[in-house]
Amino acid sequence: MADTPCQPPDPNPKKPEITPPPGSVDTHAHIYGPFDRFPLAHPRNYTPHPLGFETYCRVLDALGIDRAVIVQGSANGANHAVTLDAIARSEGRFRGICIVRPETPMEDIDALADTGICGLRVSATAPGGLRPAHVEPMTAKAKELGWLVEIHLRNIDELLPLISWIEKANVPVLIDHLGRPRGGQGVDRDAFQALLAMLRDTDHVWAKICSWYRLSDSGPPYEDMRPFVEALIAARPDRLVWGTNWPHPNITIPMPNDGFLLDQLMEWAGDRDLQRMILCDNPTHLYGFDRV
Repeated sequence: MADTPCQPPDPNPKKPEITPPPGSVDTHAHIYGPFDRFPLAHPRNYTPHPLGFETYCRVLDALGIDRAVIVQGSANGANHAVTLDAIARSEGRFRGICIVRPETPMEDIDALADTGICGLRVSATAPGGLRPAHVEPMTAKAKELGWLVEIHLRNIDELLPLISWIEKANVPVLIDHLGRPRGGQGVDRDAFQALLAMLRDTDHVWAKICSWYRLSDSGPPYEDMRPFVEALIAARPDRLVWGTNWPHPNITIPMPNDGFLLDQLMEWAGDRDLQRMILCDNPTHLYGFDRV
């Protein structure tokens, strides 16, 4: 277990040069602490700083983002108290994605149904969390609850053995962090092309534009990641969402500024209609903000 706190986020996100459209959603953020109320899990693979609800709300205000999806961070384990607290305090601005373990009783999952949780995360990295082998048994529960399934891979090649299940899934399936390709791998890599094909050929597969800074092999300004984002936009812009990954836990590269990252996304999207689609319209539908 890593006890040394990882890097904190930049405390001064710059105001974006391009104002996000009204109703924009950050679909990927984590809340940590205060630790006396919301202790971290044991074991865990990183130790974040205590960055709670108020701190994150200030980031949203600085960026001009109205709503958010809190993704249960692996450092919090499967105790969702901190995520549920943030959702409750947000007065309708936040929704959540939960982590469940393979042994989690179904009644515990049912208990999250009316809390603002709208999906479950299958992670190849979270200690003790669901692995791709557990995806199929959980799909029926997600379907019953009207949830999405979010898949967090360690690398894009892990997508290939999941394609058959994803294509047949009867729930929305969201591929996290662009599928986690490395900048140096190029968009022609088989697994990334498979992701593009699923986006084009289905209506239930989604992808999240998030964390490209940590996938870049060239470093700032992360231009080696631009072709991946542009390829996703060209393939299926109505099946894309965006997230900050605030507070950027467990990275060893220089900490990026959230305002710069949002400006970069806005530049890559380019067209104002595409910006609105990715930041507002798509996540409103996918995460059920239009059903609250």
